[in-house]
Amino acid sequence: MIRTFLGIAALLAAPAFAATAPSLQGATVGETVAAMKPGDFLWAPQVAPEGPVVIVVSIAQQRAYAYRNGVPIGISTVSTGKKGHETPTGVFTLLQKNVDHKSNLYNNAPMPYMQRLTWDGIALHAGNLPGYPASHGCVRLPMGFAKLLYGVTKLGLTVIVTAGADVPRFAPSPAVLSNTASKAESDLFGGSLWQPERSTTGPVSIVISSADKRMLVLRNGVPIGSAPVKIAGEVTGTTAYTLGAIEGDNYRWMKLPMPGEALNAPVEVTPDERARLTVPEDIRVAMAAVVAPGTTVVVTPDTLQTGGAGKKMTVMTAGK
Repeated sequence: MIRTFLGIAALLAAPAFAATAPSLQGATVGETVAAMKPGDFLWAPQVAPEGPVVIVVSIAQQRAYAYRNGVPIGISTVSTGKKGHETPTGVFTLLQKNVDHKSNLYNNAPMPYMQRLTWDGIALHAGNLPGYPASHGCVRLPMGFAKLLYGVTKLGLTVIVTAGADVPRFAPSPAVLSNTASKAESDLFGGSLWQPERSTTGPVSIVISSADKRMLVLRNGVPIGSAPVKIAGEVTGTTAYTLGAIEGDNYRWMKLPMPGEALNAPVEVTPDERARLTVPEDIRVAMAAVVAPGTTVVVTPDTLQTGGAGKKMTVMTAGK
């Protein structure tokens, strides 16, 4: 039954091109991301296989976050613009893609897996990551992450570059820049909410936070539901699940492999595991109308509130 969703927590997975994959077991995602070394990244597209993609770059953190269907599927170390060549902040549209691009401004320098943000030379691309801002304004990415990210993006998607360290934990969009952003987040964390009319179609993802004791339901990257939940036992790492099948009243959830786990393939969640999670009855009934095979659940020990402190993301006006 949906009441027994159980944990869901996988914000990201093993970097397929890194020698040593950061682990999400025994630590929060925030702790794992803070400890990442230059060139490290996390990649777990299985936690949200469909939905719109949004990218957020934090200059203060020197990190990039890729979200699909409102759920983080990748986090990477980056190198942004050095002094005198600072990366502009603001909301950008992905304008052009080229696997084997060469710089028109800097001696034909290679820019593998280039994804253009401005027509005057700012782009995401693979490059050297020394651990601090060192580029001429572009956002450098590890080669492996650049290739993976290139594979999930499309022209026209939104890229948000912020000077600050606070970033959304879910569903980033330019709406976080509006005056109603704080109220919108407080609505999601102030009780139960069910508004499927916010997004009537698209893939469904569910994120559960043991820190907040809260579940968020997203459809096509838009929050449509929120409710307090009870989780029996401790959540020590991030885990992810997908709904394999619905057989009458039986919802067959499969646990997905995550970084640091000794799990090579999905395994079915047991009734005891499902029983760890308790969802309010009215929300449980409502969710039955929107979940389907392929719905994913992420369970995390991290808070879902922006920046871990309930602050809205700080994004400055786009520079020229």
